[in-house]
Amino acid sequence: MLFIIKESFKLISRAKISFILSLISTSISVVLIAASIFLLLISDEMESRIKKNISINIFLKEETENERVKEIQNKLNDAKYISSIVYIDKEKAAENFIKETGEDFRKILDYNPLPASFRIFLREEYAQTDSIENIIASLSDIEGVDEVVYQHQFINKILTQLNNIKQYIFIITAALVLISIYIVYSTMLLIINSKYDELETMKLVGAKISTIKLPIILNGILIGIFAGLISLGLFYFLFHYFDLFMHSFGVSSLYKPYYLVIIILIGPLLSIFVSVISLRKVNLKV
Repeated sequence: MLFIIKESFKLISRAKISFILSLISTSISVVLIAASIFLLLISDEMESRIKKNISINIFLKEETENERVKEIQNKLNDAKYISSIVYIDKEKAAENFIKETGEDFRKILDYNPLPASFRIFLREEYAQTDSIENIIASLSDIEGVDEVVYQHQFINKILTQLNNIKQYIFIITAALVLISIYIVYSTMLLIINSKYDELETMKLVGAKISTIKLPIILNGILIGIFAGLISLGLFYFLFHYFDLFMHSFGVSSLYKPYYLVIIILIGPLLSIFVSVISLRKVNLKV
């Protein structure tokens, strides 16, 4: 094992140009793949935030008594699709109306025409078009409920657009992964071809296939680790540089440690995969 490690470092010292070329191509590949992954993470988090903020307004009938209001609230509390409930009485509804419109209807009317209501927020897993329609139907059937209001067109349009964007990102990510693999694969083939005579000599002296391949694979892993660290530094700088912009979209969770681990692991995993494919034709035949 010590011999394999020494040989992998010798490959770096003997072929500095190939090492630098391979490091550059791998770093570019890691950056492209990581950027695509983070676009998916950002779109998922934005979709999650939108779903968590989806609310449905349940307006109660004017003649609904307090006891019935409590019964409705208890029924809503037991509903598994609701994450939180806010009760808005008639006085609070009037205050909200005046604050939002700037018009005080109490100067004209001697009574409050606004109904009491519940505003419910859905759990993320139920924030789907079909589920919401079923929820609205069940809420409308509750005794004492006058009307259920949900801005379905606006929310559905946003969710549809996000899903479309995610589909495009998936396609772009798949294309970038293939391009990245090809870039690293082409570079690895150049390195192997440049060492053709050395590999043939090792065959003649009776070297095992593992002795021939493992130093190259380990060398690829080292390149992948360096490429991951370079990419990590780049993304770390970008995260801080665009901190305010990212916070405005609620994606500060990109700082989670496992996201950074993903960046570090992409390089070695990519290098191992490509190295194994590149070396598949290398055998002991002279």
